[in-house]
Amino acid sequence: MKGIGLSTLAALLLAAFAQTAAAEVKVGFVNSDRVMKEATPAKKAQQKLEKEFEKRDLDLQRVAKQLQGMQESLEKNGMTMGEGERRNKEREFNELNRDLQRKQREFREDLNQRRNEELAGVLDRANKTIKQIAEAEKYDIIFQEAVYASPRIDITDKVIKALTEEK
Repeated sequence: MKGIGLSTLAALLLAAFAQTAAAEVKVGFVNSDRVMKEATPAKKAQQKLEKEFEKRDLDLQRVAKQLQGMQESLEKNGMTMGEGERRNKEREFNELNRDLQRKQREFREDLNQRRNEELAGVLDRANKTIKQIAEAEKYDIIFQEAVYASPRIDITDKVIKALTEEK
């Protein structure tokens, strides 16, 4: 009986200590995905990428239309063409198709590389802003990834606002 009383007392003391320690810790949470979508620097980076890759994208679309027209022509007129002419058209179609696929692959690789470069800069600025907010408001820890975070500790809006106001 005496053993049960001491262990219960110890558990209660431990729980009280844990509550006291938790009350002193200031925790925050930032939704990085929202920051990367809604913050002005992230939007500007996206617009910059779109402008930078617009010409290449339009060129790829033009070649894709040309390829589609060639395919329709081959399907429509293939039976009436001579053997040599049909073979030449098919060869030309296949070469253009391979070229388009290569250009599309290069486009995706270049776009992904540039996107990563631009977003790394935005993420660096966001992290500096988060650190400034944490220091100014005396946060002990700020999480950027969590399965669940209470809206009470979510400081994402503060971070987005600070990044928007930053010059």
